[in-house]
Amino acid sequence: MLETGPARGAEGSWFPALLLVVLFCFFWIGLSPFPDPNAPGLLTAFGTSSNVMNQIIVVGLASLVLVVLVNHPARGLVLRSYGLLAVIFCWLLVTAAFSEFPETAMRRIIYAMLVCLCASTVLLLPRDSDQFSKLIGACVLVAVLLSLLGVVAVPQRAIHQGSDPLEFQLAGDWRGHFGHKNVAAAAMVFAVFFGIFVIRTGSLWIGAVIIAGAAVFLLNSGGKTAAAMLPAILLASWLFERIGPLRVVFVACGLALMNYVLLLTSVSRDMQDFFTSLGIDPTFTDRASIWQLALGAAAKEPVVGHGFQTFWQMETLVYGEAASTSWAVTAANAHNAYLDQVINGGFPLLVLMVVWLVLLPCHHAGLAFKRALNPELTRLFVRCWLFMLFLSCLESPFFDNRGPVWFTMLIAVFGLRMLAYGDLKMAGRAEQESDGGALTDPAAKAA
Repeated sequence: MLETGPARGAEGSWFPALLLVVLFCFFWIGLSPFPDPNAPGLLTAFGTSSNVMNQIIVVGLASLVLVVLVNHPARGLVLRSYGLLAVIFCWLLVTAAFSEFPETAMRRIIYAMLVCLCASTVLLLPRDSDQFSKLIGACVLVAVLLSLLGVVAVPQRAIHQGSDPLEFQLAGDWRGHFGHKNVAAAAMVFAVFFGIFVIRTGSLWIGAVIIAGAAVFLLNSGGKTAAAMLPAILLASWLFERIGPLRVVFVACGLALMNYVLLLTSVSRDMQDFFTSLGIDPTFTDRASIWQLALGAAAKEPVVGHGFQTFWQMETLVYGEAASTSWAVTAANAHNAYLDQVINGGFPLLVLMVVWLVLLPCHHAGLAFKRALNPELTRLFVRCWLFMLFLSCLESPFFDNRGPVWFTMLIAVFGLRMLAYGDLKMAGRAEQESDGGALTDPAAKAA
């Protein structure tokens, strides 16, 4: 969608569009949808393991994205967005040296870099804003229908079963092709946001089907947090658009208060009694046990952390001393993305992540709304971004590169920056000229 540079020719425009579809489907559907819940190894530590095929495909996709980026006239706009992200990854590389599993940390850092590269160029790939809406609408529609089809055709894979070796208490909750109901619920909230965007950009029936299918799935997924946040985020994004300079205060204070209350509840008997008196589960589906363990781990290594994604699911934790006193050693993450960043790279990483994912997008969203190049696209990204920020108080999606959640948040974060500084090509102009994509770098034009 970036609009600057020499003409490319319509005959070559199919490849970036196809690459966008492949990228989106890889992260939203994956190579093996409807995973087997009884697969070997689920009950043992698998912290140092990796999926070689996924790694090969991400390297391949990132290579193709890099080719597009290098030849794109608006590449400078994307490259300038890597500044703080480069600092974050440099710090992660430093902390990896102090990790008990440095090789695993290094491998996962590189993988995370490639995922960020893929997501950062999504808005460069479509020809114009109209094509972006159609392609994204089609991809989300396929993902939603595939999950619904799975519930009917392969319910033993698409619905949590009482015979599942882990989390059998989730029996009856729909998970679709995502593997877990929490991921499925978050994806369906995203799908609703995309459906609204598609309706507002001209495809009424496709958007309506997406919203209806996603809503039905969400209500049956058992994802109470995601379902409750859907209307709350729609309201919050409406307020966010209208409160001007107070945006950063609104978001930062909301996140700080939510994290403070949740984490304090895990260690304060008075707070637990207070929530119980309100009829609210004070353990937040037993997350409190995980938060207690995570807070202890963060306190032990507050500066450099335990290394990038080398604390949870590691043998030293799963079979260590804490295993005899807490089931939380089997958790896949801290169920709080902000706390997980302290575990990954200490408080310096948390500060960097807050600046990158909270403060800068606030500023970029304000600029995007002020410029009003494409308000509907800006609203889509703001909804996705806000939803993930607040859901991250109860889940750990940051740098979770295996599914749609983190990838979609990255698209929103990079997209807000591009809408703040780039120029959109609209469909009418695309019919008259074909250049490097639907977004343009004004700095490159001036040069």
